[in-house]
Amino acid sequence: MTSAPRALPAVGSVIERAAIRALAERWTTPMVTDAVRAIIAAARTGSPLPSDDTAWVAAIDARLTEQTRPSLRAAINATGVVLHTNLGRAPLARAALAAIGEIAHGASTLEYDAERGVRGSRHTHCARLLCELTGAEDAIVVNNCAAGLVLALQALAAGRETVVSRGELVEIGGSFRVPEIMTASGTTLVEVGTTNRTHADDYRRALSPRTAAIVKVHRSNFVIEGFTAEASVRDLRPIASEAGVPLIHDFGSGLMLDLSAWGLTGERTVPETVREGATLIIMSGDKLMGGPQAGIVLGTREAIGALRRHPLARALRVDKLTLAALEATLALYRDPVRARREIPALAMLTETPEVIRARVVAIADAITAATGTAVAIEPCEATVGGGAFPTARIPSFAVTIAADAPSLEAGLRHGAIPVVGRIADGRLWLDLRSVLPEDDEVLVQMLLQALQPGVR
Repeated sequence: MTSAPRALPAVGSVIERAAIRALAERWTTPMVTDAVRAIIAAARTGSPLPSDDTAWVAAIDARLTEQTRPSLRAAINATGVVLHTNLGRAPLARAALAAIGEIAHGASTLEYDAERGVRGSRHTHCARLLCELTGAEDAIVVNNCAAGLVLALQALAAGRETVVSRGELVEIGGSFRVPEIMTASGTTLVEVGTTNRTHADDYRRALSPRTAAIVKVHRSNFVIEGFTAEASVRDLRPIASEAGVPLIHDFGSGLMLDLSAWGLTGERTVPETVREGATLIIMSGDKLMGGPQAGIVLGTREAIGALRRHPLARALRVDKLTLAALEATLALYRDPVRARREIPALAMLTETPEVIRARVVAIADAITAATGTAVAIEPCEATVGGGAFPTARIPSFAVTIAADAPSLEAGLRHGAIPVVGRIADGRLWLDLRSVLPEDDEVLVQMLLQALQPGVR
C-alpha cells in the first residue's frame, strides 16, 4: 500500500535521530541525508518505510553499501572456463602480485637508467627476459595483442598493401574483427585463398610493388576440419624474403610451455614459433602465458626498432604495474616446473581430476552439514577459454545443487563477492577447475549466505 504523504516523516526529522547521526561517522552527513531522502521518495511509490531506528539504520546502510560498492571487484569463477574473458582471464601469480606492490609503493626506474644516471625507456623492461626465454632478437610490450598488430602494421605497412588469407580474417571476441583492426591500421588488405583452403602460391601471386607485409593469423579460437589447407610460417618465410617484406605472425595466446602431457595438444609454444622465422610475432600476456593484460611483440632488432620509434608506441604503451607483473611472471618460466606450479592458469589447467574432486567433496560436506541442502558431486568437463585450445575438454568435478537453482545462481552473483557458475539440467553447477584453491573457503561462505539469506 502506498503511504499517504502526511504519514511520511520529514528528512530533517529522520537525520536528527541519534542512531542516524551516528551513521555519518562512517558515511558522511551528505551521503546519509541523500539516502534518507531516497528512502522516503521510494515510500511515496509504494516501497515499505522503515518502522523504527534499527530498520532505518539497516536501510541506509544497505543503500549506501550498494552505492559505494566498486563496479570492478573480486569474483569467483566457477564456470569451468579457466581463462574467462568476462571474468578477467588469467589470475596472477603471487610473485606478480608482490612485484606490483613493490613498484606501486613509491618511485621506480620506469624511465630512468640507474646505471648511467640518464633518462631510460620503459620499452626496455621485459625485453631482455623475453629474448632469453623465446630466442627472439628483440621485444616490445604494448597494452594488448590487438594493439601489437595495429602498431606493427602502422609502422611497417601504413599506406600500402598487406596480404592475408581469407580463412584467417577472424573475429576475436567482443565483436572485434581482425580485418577491421588491420584496416584501421592504415593498410589495404589483399585477401587471398578461400575460407577453407589457402596455399603458399596464393600469397605469391598477390605480391605487387605495393605489398608492404604478409600477415599470418593463428586461428586460436576455432577449428576448421575437413577439406582444408593453409600456408605455414615456414611456407611463407621464403616468399616474404624474396619480396623483401616482413612476415607478421599474429600468434594469439602466448603458450610458453608444452602442455601435451596434460592432454592439451595442437598449440605450438612461443619458442617453437620464434624458430619458424617470422619477422614479428604478436601474442597476449594474459592468456596462456598467465600474466597481466599485455600485447607482446617479438621479432628482429630492425623491425622492433621501427615499432619503438613509431609515435603510436607511446599511445599503446603499458604502465609500470603491468611491466612489473609481466616481468615477474616471465621470470618464473626460467624453471618450467615452478612455472606450472606457481602460475595459476597453468596450475588450474594441469591439476589432476582427483585433487579437484577432493576439493569438491570438502565443499559439499561443509554445505550439507551447515544447511542440510542436498549437494551432489558430479564429474564434468572444463575448457581452457581465452581463445586457446578451442576443442579441448579437461576432466573436472563440480558441486551441483538442484534446489531453486535460478534463485541460488542469482543470489551468488549478487553476493559481496560474486560467484559465477552455470545452470544445466535444472541444477546449478560450480566447477572447481576454474576456482583458485585459496578461494574455496570464500566460496563456501558465499554459498551459505545465498542458501540462508538472513544469516551473515
